[in-house]
Amino acid sequence: MPDILAIGELGRATDTKVETIRYYERIGLLAAPRRTSGNYRAYDGSHLNRLSFIRRSRDLGFSLDQVRALLGLADQKDRPCEAVDEIAKTHLAEVERKIADLTALKGELENMIHQCGCGTVRDCRIIETLSPEAASAKGGNADARH
Repeated sequence: MPDILAIGELGRATDTKVETIRYYERIGLLAAPRRTSGNYRAYDGSHLNRLSFIRRSRDLGFSLDQVRALLGLADQKDRPCEAVDEIAKTHLAEVERKIADLTALKGELENMIHQCGCGTVRDCRIIETLSPEAASAKGGNADARH
């Protein structure tokens, strides 16, 4: 790995789009690199490590605010890690809630499909279930719960 990376090289090394790298710089997650004499960005190993950390955190579903907090904590090597644990526990609870929501959604979809008689669209239970009348009979708009 070269000592200095252009933005495209950094992007390829971390599987990150150039626009995303610039965005992370704008919002302060990634420090702006020094510039070459031709005014090109010149990233180094610290940028590569930090962007890899950001990417891994995002791949695990941490929000940008959580990533910012984790980065701040990661920069304080001698600090106890209770705050890191708390962020991870909060994120785990969010993931568990989403899994519960998806499990309920899966059940609803399976029920709709099971009720389908595979006749005509006019008699289709899936279309009937998705209609506005079915949503209002069930207590409102399903989108309103999110």
